[in-house]
Amino acid sequence: MLWLILIIVLIISLIAVIKAADIFVENLVEIGSSLGISEVILGVTAAAMGTSLPEFGSAIIAILSGNPEIGVGTVVGANIWNMGGILGISAVFSGMITTKKAYLKRDGSMSLLTAIILFLFLLYFGSVNIWAGIVLIVVYLGYLYYLIQGQKKENQKNIESKSNEKNHKNLRKKTMWALAGILGLAIGCRILVYCTVELSDIFTIPEMFAGILLAFGTTAPEFFTVLTSARRGLSHLAIGTVLGSNIFNIMIGLGVPALLVTIPVENIAILYDAPVMILMTLTLLLLMRRNHRLTRREGLILIVFYAAYITLRMFWTV
Repeated sequence: MLWLILIIVLIISLIAVIKAADIFVENLVEIGSSLGISEVILGVTAAAMGTSLPEFGSAIIAILSGNPEIGVGTVVGANIWNMGGILGISAVFSGMITTKKAYLKRDGSMSLLTAIILFLFLLYFGSVNIWAGIVLIVVYLGYLYYLIQGQKKENQKNIESKSNEKNHKNLRKKTMWALAGILGLAIGCRILVYCTVELSDIFTIPEMFAGILLAFGTTAPEFFTVLTSARRGLSHLAIGTVLGSNIFNIMIGLGVPALLVTIPVENIAILYDAPVMILMTLTLLLLMRRNHRLTRREGLILIVFYAAYITLRMFWTV
């Protein structure tokens, strides 16, 4: 009976986490707009970061609470699912997802570089240590700086900003809601990790694989954001959210806790999961290289790739 209660609590907490992420992203975007921040920068950063908060929260809490394998599994599993599952399914349902060559080159290359950096650290150290954390965070800050500088050159439009008492009151209100969203995420993610750990113990599921399963739930915000964006023709947002999320998950999701503790990683993550993440990223970029788009056929390729990965992963951990 305990397992049933845990599953019910897991589902409730997952819904709460998704809602908290929605509240945070919505208010963060409005705060950015009030301050005159470019919508493109908000889309690439706020949308990607906001939808990644469940993974980030679950990963960092799992790592710091003594369950590091779930934290690493959540990040790596989420990144593979983002590309193979979320983008693949979105392409099939929408018919086509397109982007610009410059955006694909910039964000796609960074996503690939991020996966390679993580893999090299895992291969050399067998863990994610403080040096890896420093490198990951510094590279991410450099990426953000590059985005901001690039946007300044690309968009020379004048941004009108209204500064009045009503606007300031609205800004304070949005800030409070954004903070409430972060608090909800922290609490919800803690419950998610607890339930996943307990269920993995009850059903004797390896913690690393439990983290990959948890990735299905924590990537729900990305899934609905990308699917809705693709169906409405907002392809740039769809691609940007996935690639930006993958970059954030590794650079910040693992970089920040690595500054506090050394994160051990199982050999299977080094020999199988991380290489698959790199290969999946390369496959996505190659599929979009010619026409900078994903069709239904290419979406199916990504889905089959992911299905093959998760099937092998299940048999590998038995």
